[in-house]
Amino acid sequence: MTWIAVTAGAIVASSSAWALTSDKRQHSLQNSDRFSPMQLSQRSDGGRHDVGVGADADLVQWSRICGGSKPGSPTATTNTTQVGHPDRHQWRRKPMKLMAVLCLATYPDANAGAVAVNAVAVAKQIGAALHAVAINVDIPDVSNALSTYLLDLPYKIAEAEATSRKHGKALLEAVANEASSGAVILSAQEIAAPLALMGDVAAEHSRYFDTCLVGWAPANQTARTLAEATVFGSGRPTVLLPDSTKVEPFEHVVIAWDGSRVAARAVADARAFLERASMVTVVTVTDEKPLPGQGIGERLASGLRARGLMAEAVSIQAQDRSVATALQEHALKIGGKLLVMGGYGHSRVRDFVLGGATDGVLADLRLPVLLSH
Repeated sequence: MTWIAVTAGAIVASSSAWALTSDKRQHSLQNSDRFSPMQLSQRSDGGRHDVGVGADADLVQWSRICGGSKPGSPTATTNTTQVGHPDRHQWRRKPMKLMAVLCLATYPDANAGAVAVNAVAVAKQIGAALHAVAINVDIPDVSNALSTYLLDLPYKIAEAEATSRKHGKALLEAVANEASSGAVILSAQEIAAPLALMGDVAAEHSRYFDTCLVGWAPANQTARTLAEATVFGSGRPTVLLPDSTKVEPFEHVVIAWDGSRVAARAVADARAFLERASMVTVVTVTDEKPLPGQGIGERLASGLRARGLMAEAVSIQAQDRSVATALQEHALKIGGKLLVMGGYGHSRVRDFVLGGATDGVLADLRLPVLLSH
């Protein structure tokens, strides 16, 4: 049986009994395998994790520390914890640490080293820890006697895989050097995947992070494949980083806004960038397709201002340009450092059918773009 002494007004949760007494009386909790929603968990160093309470709450709720082994779980150490009634503001949870993932293409076209500089710069700007993953190719051996004799296929497979691993290690080393100089927390790993599934593996791996980062170059089809798969398969916002541009602080964020659900999702996913920007511009293209109403850009800008951001709305016309070109050109013209937009597209038998703006950005990226599907 675990005993916890609390001051007046504290509530102690138990699956079998609740006890509430006056000042300096003890509360007893019966052993059970149930926990209350707010737990005081025990660390290996004998300390405890603090739990937060609402601003209007008058009581601090504690749950017992497990005194025995729960069936099927590791053995827990029995502890007796003496607590007082602390100022509730001292027990708020700390903000969650953002985690960004950088997926690195290694074969047949590897990312350039510029992606290391840009990815670390983005992670540092939003205060995120960075996880870099090199996706190496794993080619199944389908050789037979004839192919071995004529083409030496096993050797070519081994050579391709070795080249992929070499590129991966070089990229991870470059990211490690940048992270060290930029004081960014970094973790790294290598994953092997069949050539046809490298994009799928990148997307599945990215689902465990807050933001995805992908390098981009005009002639790098492997990087584009990774970008498409991550945008539409990860469920996370993906920031495309062109190799030709050195990432600058995202002081001015530009939002491509058409009032759609996808665009709204992109704005929500860009919160970490928006709240650190000194200026936000909402851009609406008025001659590309019917819009859901008048003044939709100003309505969003007004909402952002109400949240404490410096925001304005502008309307532009694409005229004879593609929507992607018009948006990127205007963003660069007004000094935008990051373009936020929804990623339009759907999967047709594993091939992505992209919306015009999305396809245009992936084909001709001129500045960092956050795409969210």
